[in-house]
Amino acid sequence: MKSYVYMTEITDQECILKILDGDTQKYAVLVNRYKNFVYTLVLRMVKNKEDAEEVSQDTFIKAYKSLHKFKGESKFSTWIYSIAYHTCLDNLKKTKRKQKTITINEYTEHQIKSLDNVLDTMEREEKKLAIQNCMQLLPSEDSFLLTLYYFEDLTIDEIAKIVHLKSNNIKVKLFRSRKKLTSVLKERLSPETIEHYAYRRK
Repeated sequence: MKSYVYMTEITDQECILKILDGDTQKYAVLVNRYKNFVYTLVLRMVKNKEDAEEVSQDTFIKAYKSLHKFKGESKFSTWIYSIAYHTCLDNLKKTKRKQKTITINEYTEHQIKSLDNVLDTMEREEKKLAIQNCMQLLPSEDSFLLTLYYFEDLTIDEIAKIVHLKSNNIKVKLFRSRKKLTSVLKERLSPETIEHYAYRRK
């Protein structure tokens, strides 16, 4: 009787060890695993598809060249997102693209949480589309932080590691970013939609 060996998916750390040991083709596994979300993050910041493709490629090239420096003290995803973030900053400095500005209305924390509740109640794809459409209208850093917060469900501490800031700074930045998103969402979502989902939450 023929026996079958079922292989479990290789972990990021196992993949990295194989690459450093000479099996460079294993890097394709990491690229395929993270390329879509890295591209999404980069696009949120640079706001341009051609630049996003270039910056994403630069991110993976930098990561490959620095792979020997990865100590496994954080998740590989945290490390690669950090490289993407700083590569985006370099690109924005180089292109000197003018940043969007969003007027922050004086929303209270309760109002922001209320809108979060509305988003929580929306169907997953509907919520994703609503936020995605508004992200392009936000300044680069706000869009990047909120993508990690809403789409990758990262903790404050994890986001802090990615952008090399203290957790308290991230809390403040996220609160301001969510205020901006609230402003945009309230303009883009009809009052009827907000009321409908707020009612469903009760």
